[in-house]
Amino acid sequence: MTSTALTIAGSDSGGGAGIQADLKTFSALGVYGASAITAVTAQNTRSVAAVGEIPAKLVAAQIDAVLDDIEVHAVKVGMLFTSEVTRTVAARLRERSLPVVLDPVVVAKSGDALLREDAAAALIGEMLPLATLVTPNLPEAARILGDAQAASEEQMVAQARELVRLGARAVLMKGGHGTGPTVTDFLVAGEAEPARLAAPRRETRNTHGTGCSLSSAVAAEPAKGRQLADAVRRAHAWLQQAICAADDLDVGSGHGPVHHFHAFWPRLG
Repeated sequence: MTSTALTIAGSDSGGGAGIQADLKTFSALGVYGASAITAVTAQNTRSVAAVGEIPAKLVAAQIDAVLDDIEVHAVKVGMLFTSEVTRTVAARLRERSLPVVLDPVVVAKSGDALLREDAAAALIGEMLPLATLVTPNLPEAARILGDAQAASEEQMVAQARELVRLGARAVLMKGGHGTGPTVTDFLVAGEAEPARLAAPRRETRNTHGTGCSLSSAVAAEPAKGRQLADAVRRAHAWLQQAICAADDLDVGSGHGPVHHFHAFWPRLG
């Protein structure tokens, strides 16, 4: 059986994030990737120049075309952009029993908005209850909860638990937007003791697409039959290696991508 995952997300013309990063990640981890595009961005390593939404009917048609023919074992959901597309994606996934990893994309690395104001309520009400795992960074969690950004590990865990109470089965709270020499993430599921995942903070500008790549890496592991906690640990370790090798790439003049194929391309030097 070929392990297969579906990504439902926006397109990044620069190739570092979005659908492009998801498909690279699936491939790097030995999973066949299918896609449904929710929006098209004119984007590079410096900024998002334009965003064009895909009609909800066409998003639904893409999802139906994939699921009607291809046996999909896990789904990653990223940029949804509009409330109509968010509700449409939720309706399609509600009909299936599949692991869903939700990356609640709000803004690009450049700071450009990737979720309309009116779509936040649909994201909370429609998508969170379908999520096997939600993977917010600190600003995304604060935006969803209408709260200040977490400034301590205790606040990170508290906000993750609040997201669980809103319907998500588990939350991977990412600490990359924090400060200090160590980046700490927390996996929170129900009232169980949070699992702590820590890594040294890397000195690199090439971190574009880290959130997309981590969430798609997590989705790749259940597609191969792994349980959630093991999937998160493996995805976290893989992403750290992709960040460590990111400076081997010379792409653009802004925030370059992580190195999805670090295990396959020869290292510089």
